[in-house]
Amino acid sequence: MSNPVIQLGAGHGRRTTCPYCGTGCGVLAEAGPGGLSVVRGDPEHPANRGRLCSKGSALGETTRPDGRLLHPVIDGHRVGWEDAIGAVAQRLSAIIDRHGPDSVAFYLSGQLLTEDYYVANKLMKGFIGSANVDTNSRLCMASTVAGHKRAFGADTVPGVYEDLELADLVVLVGSNLAWCHPVLHQRLLAARAARGTRVVVIDPRRTATAEDADLHLPLGPGSDIALFNGLLLRLARGGLTDRGFVDTHTTGLEGALASAMAEVPDVAAVADACDLPVEAIERFYGLFAGTERVVTVFSQGVNQSAQGTDTVNAIINTHLLTGRIGRPGMGPFSVTGQPNAMGGREVGGLANQLAAHMGFDAASIDRVRRFWNAPRVAETEGLKAVDLFDAVGDGRVKAVWIMATNPAVSLPDAERVRAALGRCELVIASETEADTDTLRHAHIRLPALAWGEKDGTVTNSDRTISRQRPFLAPPGEARADWWILSAVGRAMGWSDAFAYAGPAAVFREHAALSAFENGGSRDFDIGALTTATDDAYEALAPVRWPFPAGGVPAGRLFADGRFFTPDGRGRLVPVTGRPMARGLTDAFPLRLNTGRLRDQWHTMTRTGRSPRLSAHAPEPAVALHPADAAARGLKDGALASIATATGTAIARVRIEDGQRRGEVFLPMHWTDRFTASCVVGALIDGITDPFSGQPDSKRMPAEVTAFPTAWSGLLVSRAAVEPAAVPYWCRHAAAGCHMHELAGDGALPGLDDLDAWFGGFGAETVEYLDLARGVLRRAWFRDGRVEACVFLAAEGARLDRGWLVSLFAADAEAPSRLALLSGRPAVARPDEGRTVCACFGVGVTRIAAAIRDQELASVEAIGAALKAGTNCGSCIPELKALLAETRRCDAVA
Repeated sequence: MSNPVIQLGAGHGRRTTCPYCGTGCGVLAEAGPGGLSVVRGDPEHPANRGRLCSKGSALGETTRPDGRLLHPVIDGHRVGWEDAIGAVAQRLSAIIDRHGPDSVAFYLSGQLLTEDYYVANKLMKGFIGSANVDTNSRLCMASTVAGHKRAFGADTVPGVYEDLELADLVVLVGSNLAWCHPVLHQRLLAARAARGTRVVVIDPRRTATAEDADLHLPLGPGSDIALFNGLLLRLARGGLTDRGFVDTHTTGLEGALASAMAEVPDVAAVADACDLPVEAIERFYGLFAGTERVVTVFSQGVNQSAQGTDTVNAIINTHLLTGRIGRPGMGPFSVTGQPNAMGGREVGGLANQLAAHMGFDAASIDRVRRFWNAPRVAETEGLKAVDLFDAVGDGRVKAVWIMATNPAVSLPDAERVRAALGRCELVIASETEADTDTLRHAHIRLPALAWGEKDGTVTNSDRTISRQRPFLAPPGEARADWWILSAVGRAMGWSDAFAYAGPAAVFREHAALSAFENGGSRDFDIGALTTATDDAYEALAPVRWPFPAGGVPAGRLFADGRFFTPDGRGRLVPVTGRPMARGLTDAFPLRLNTGRLRDQWHTMTRTGRSPRLSAHAPEPAVALHPADAAARGLKDGALASIATATGTAIARVRIEDGQRRGEVFLPMHWTDRFTASCVVGALIDGITDPFSGQPDSKRMPAEVTAFPTAWSGLLVSRAAVEPAAVPYWCRHAAAGCHMHELAGDGALPGLDDLDAWFGGFGAETVEYLDLARGVLRRAWFRDGRVEACVFLAAEGARLDRGWLVSLFAADAEAPSRLALLSGRPAVARPDEGRTVCACFGVGVTRIAAAIRDQELASVEAIGAALKAGTNCGSCIPELKALLAETRRCDAVA
């Protein structure tokens, strides 16, 4: 192995990798007091060069051991690991003996490390003998995988991050890069400032990313294929076909052009299909045609669609036609949502793959069987995520082992998934948290390691393998997922196959399989790492695959025009947009789009612990166009009910000019642990892409109506509660306490209701009740210290939330009880206001005051005065909006 692969740079703290998005940022981390950790960006990591986003910057707030699953539990009883492993092995074996290997399934996660993923796939696909192994990456990047395989013959990402900085035009399709991959967005903006890179954003919503674009195309939902088919025709008609490349290195051009012509023969047809002005489309086509160095970045807005695979191929077609692939600053570029979505794909984490990017062809099955010396390698594809849980529901799958994910929230038709888990004979969950929506259905609960404790590797969006290294001691009896799986494999009778001494041994085997009978025939090859010693593995620096034995780590792929198809040629795939599977109706006249927020991650088991990350958007909010809100009598900040054919949710109304009329947006993060009713998975049905099996999460017919609110209020408490009887509640973290927003549609509750709702926080209480004014307040105390306080009112209440939080954060003796019941200190305090910059905790009130008092005229001036916007930069669009709003207000005054 060459030296660049095994060196460590200097730095303070343990060198590891961020566990959030697929950017794969390097961090330096060390344990701190009280379970909090110290985290900063690694200046030597090639992905981020020292930068971190708001979520990465707040990682240190998420490593406390409170709320963790600490011991194995079987049927509600704590047991030791020997009994837990024995029970998993015995119960799985019994079900397999009675019903066959396809009666069991694993459901994995992009939160797992590659070593965990590898052992899971080996156990199920090689030894149990079923391919019923799928992953939550099915909800994220499966359509990209299918599109890559159709075009390139393998799941190959051609480009590298440096291409964003070398391109003259970057087209972002269905990607809110500023919020979902902020470090990459900052790299792009830096390139734009340095060399004039132009940016086009193609997204129905005017997102934070669109605010930085030279051109934003707010196309109608489901019309991306028409847009790129029109582009394909424009490029071909304009003489921009790279004939040498196309004739020598591709097939399928005529069919792709014929399909495009049949769908959108001219730009007027494109405009009609996309609901866009002809002039905007012409400008985009002109930019693309007139710029050789073009990178097209795509993400969930493309993938999470019933025609996601075809959209991926429509994008790739334009790059193959023009030969803009495999060269600096150009190519199609999928950016993944999870930290190890790529690593899971490498080891066969999807039900339609075998390990090392092999499929279920006879040669690959035989090759994997021989390499693993496996008794019964699966010979056919397994059930994809949605079908897998349908099979759990109808009894075909009688045992499911869920690892590091929360399908009771994240899968479509979530209520149906929960019902399926409730009927399942055996549900096993490997989990870090003591309580999740999915864990509540588990018969066997296995405590797993969390970030900061894990030891292994992850692969980011540009094929860079990085080490995740532990810097925290495991709490309780938590164990690595690969260790748990290996122990079960040995207990099921396959001792030799699962006798791993550590994660380095797993990684060496993974590397060896990638090189086994490869010789350049398969894209994934890290054979150079097969002989890495334990010390070399420990010191492994970021390295990009392929990295074959005797070779050097690769950069961008396809520079030689050779693809991984049988004939070595890239394929232009004929695609045509299809009508959306779900039509609008009088009952559901709006289109529901779902997605991520800037400061939250998945189902908030990690980010929900951070007060800083919770402050920017503490409650779920449904975004509507002003006209749609007005037509329904909805006011900004009021509560609304969102309904679809499969479920309902309650969220705050957020009126946004950048929302397309007839469409609404709802974030995906909230669960039953954090709010009364806003599990987005419950609103989405099970319609999937026919090629990839990826659910369509962006275009669900819906309606939004006012939620009648008779009273509202706030509960602040040291302990988190889930007041099930309250019609609306939402919890978010604060320093030393939890904030619970409350609302109801009936009469103001009485004092007796409070104990039923919240339980007893302390033996001593003080309360205030004024039925005539509709006001109810109570505080609970223990040993002179406030434990909780609640404020309910028919007309709302003027509370100093910052002051209330300070009473818990300081952990001091309570103030005057009358003052506490007032909800405000005797002397007014400065109010930070809603958090805008999560990295530095800067609120909207302080920013607005500084703009006026210090006459700040630019984002840079705000940064110099308050630091806001100077780290990840994802709050910069909001800072720009505050500047504009202040100028408008001053002009009116």
